[in-house]
Amino acid sequence: MKQIKGPAIFLAQFLGDTPPFNNLESICRWAKSIGFEGVQLPTWNSHYFDLQKAAESKGYAEDIKGLVDSQGLQITELSTHLQGQLVAVNPAYDQLFDGFAPENYRNNPKARTEWAVQQLKYAAKASQNLGLTAHATFSGALLWHTVYPWPQRPAGLVEDGFTELANRWLPILNAFDEAGVDVCYEIHPGEDLHDGISYEMFLEKVNNHARACLLYDPSHFVLQCLDYLAYIDHYHERIRMFHVKDAEFNPTGKQGVYGGYQGWVNRAGRFRSLGDGQVDFKSIFSKLTAYGFDGWAVMEWECALKHPEDGAVEGAAFIKDHIIRITEKAFDDFAASGIDKTLNKKILGLGDTPAL
Repeated sequence: MKQIKGPAIFLAQFLGDTPPFNNLESICRWAKSIGFEGVQLPTWNSHYFDLQKAAESKGYAEDIKGLVDSQGLQITELSTHLQGQLVAVNPAYDQLFDGFAPENYRNNPKARTEWAVQQLKYAAKASQNLGLTAHATFSGALLWHTVYPWPQRPAGLVEDGFTELANRWLPILNAFDEAGVDVCYEIHPGEDLHDGISYEMFLEKVNNHARACLLYDPSHFVLQCLDYLAYIDHYHERIRMFHVKDAEFNPTGKQGVYGGYQGWVNRAGRFRSLGDGQVDFKSIFSKLTAYGFDGWAVMEWECALKHPEDGAVEGAAFIKDHIIRITEKAFDDFAASGIDKTLNKKILGLGDTPAL
């Protein structure tokens, strides 16, 4: 067994215009002061981290790493959630997702996609320059608008959609393979990779690519009524990243999984700060530890109620309390009788009887 690393924090939801959240050094100092040991860096805000520069300049990457190290932290992974989303966008969502790209790529889906693909390739090289082995992203979606099939999906639509998605991602996966970094898709509603079945469909299309791995976040499975513990049993060999995020699902006679177009506070399914939701983290940490997961436990704050700074302080302690310090001996070692082949034969009733 191996021990999970942490606690770490995903900085995306904490970046801001006021101290200590307005630059990388000060936000790292803040994260360390409340108990975190690692930071997961978003890559879409060049004020904090210049992705292209980190890919093209090993010196810049080393400077960033040195800055984070100087605050007593480690960089756990980079994230391209927003850019990954833009690798595949159905035209129905063009206007909504245009804001994820720089202004000069908006209202031009082809150029926007090309920009996103290049961003992912930069992320592969930047991760390599930083000495990282895993990367967080979204798959994007061509089919999501057909997830509830009314009218019925035309024959072959899903097959064609996943073929196209795979064709867009294969060059990216190969770039990450050259860099020695795993691509960890966050399985998430709104993405074509939103559960185990859809991930398997994609995996088949990319020829079971060794770099097509997973970011495990149980909160999204609570909201889908999916067995998030059994998911670990199915996919533990592909899980390379872990977002520690809580959630709750409280259906009523008026509202269920789809949420009735309500805001997050009024939805039956909503994200919560760690310990305030329904996720069984004791079982999750036990399963991941038993399967030998030795990546980072990264808190992602998306609570509909609690202030983010309170959620962060509580989250650092929560993760620390759940990380299992692995044992170096079995509890019944004191009763061991040692290795004795002769004794083993006697216990089995073999004695000098020839084997059949």
